[in-house]
Amino acid sequence: MKKLLSLAVILCLSFSVNAQIEAPQPSPFGKLEQKVGLTDVTIEYSRPGMRGRTIFGDLVPYGEVWRTGANANTKITFSDDVKINGKELKKGSYAIYTVPSEDSWEVMFYSATDNWGAPQKWDESKVALKATAETMEMPMPMETFTIVVDDLKNDSASLNFIWESTIAMLKMEVPTDTKTMASIEKVMNGPNANDYFAAGTYYHEAGKDLEKAYKWVSKATEMAGDQAFWMLRRKSLIEAEMGKKQEAIATAKKSMASAEKANNADYVKMNKESIAEWGGSK
Repeated sequence: MKKLLSLAVILCLSFSVNAQIEAPQPSPFGKLEQKVGLTDVTIEYSRPGMRGRTIFGDLVPYGEVWRTGANANTKITFSDDVKINGKELKKGSYAIYTVPSEDSWEVMFYSATDNWGAPQKWDESKVALKATAETMEMPMPMETFTIVVDDLKNDSASLNFIWESTIAMLKMEVPTDTKTMASIEKVMNGPNANDYFAAGTYYHEAGKDLEKAYKWVSKATEMAGDQAFWMLRRKSLIEAEMGKKQEAIATAKKSMASAEKANNADYVKMNKESIAEWGGSK
């Protein structure tokens, strides 16, 4: 009887430890991923509901710091430097805190994102940017707190916070023109030394057209100069494989001299060994 009772106790304890009840959260987690021009904007936040409550001026008091959502920090991430209401904000992740009032919201981008709600001790030095969001009254209430990136254009968008009958709006600008012009200039100017080297290296290692690999790596070394010992090393290997032993030895010697200046012992050793293998003096 005691053994049966002990077994029952063990089973109950095991069930209580391992069993997990799944139930919906009152403020479910949401994630928004939006590309604005060429910039990725990601927002992660929990979304409380009104549930018959008065929100602004009551549940969310006017004039006090609000976590701008529920549970953990509301976090926004930018893949590029952006402008918020004309002010510069560096790329990265930020917690969003707000101070709502009847006519506008103060929105703060806080560099520490690991708080649960507002920090226990506010650190003004971690406020990367403050901006004033204009507010408007909605024609119908929004039951669930919502953040949207709207009014999308090539170089800008609106970052909107919506709840109850209020919408607060910030203008966000992204560096689309700068990134596009840099891309155009790179393509129109043609491949750089690294592009030629990568293409030639791939052709060589994949056993493709050796002549083309040699042409591309040679172009890379012309553009990069004799200091690029790793490029010269690749060129010498291709020359040796093509039967151009004297050229390979000469190129390997250039690579070795450059590697010695750069204090790269590995490349010095590899070049010495190759020169000896190809019949040249060390």
